[in-house]
Amino acid sequence: MADHQEASVTLPSDPASVSTARNYVLDVLAEWGLPSDTEAADTVRLIVSELATNAVQHTFGQSPTFTVDIELDRDEQLRIGVTDSHPRFPKRLPAAVQQDNGRGLVIIRWLTVECGGKLSVRPTAEGGKTVSIVLPWTAPVQPVTAD
Repeated sequence: MADHQEASVTLPSDPASVSTARNYVLDVLAEWGLPSDTEAADTVRLIVSELATNAVQHTFGQSPTFTVDIELDRDEQLRIGVTDSHPRFPKRLPAAVQQDNGRGLVIIRWLTVECGGKLSVRPTAEGGKTVSIVLPWTAPVQPVTAD
């Protein structure tokens, strides 16, 4: 496997794009060696769903698209980032606030930390933001077979 692999997809900021983003990421990770039926893939599935949902729901129609970037460095570190063009950063709601939504960032942070990773939010040069997670790469090492 290469020392560095990258994949990216840009999708319309539409609720239907959430499942497209999730499936795209899982397909790419499967190509890179992470089977879709593992606990790690389930965690990534949920994280990507939350990141994409946030990009669609919380940009208030001011970001016509969002981009999902995936990077794998030296089979050690996986980074997934979702970038939109809305300048407002996500805000974590206090636990006492009673709402049916607004917990996505809490879920993402918890899952990321639980896996030994980290979450970051940074501005883009174009005035938007990228919310990204970095996780240790957990794909099983494929045994070398003799022919």
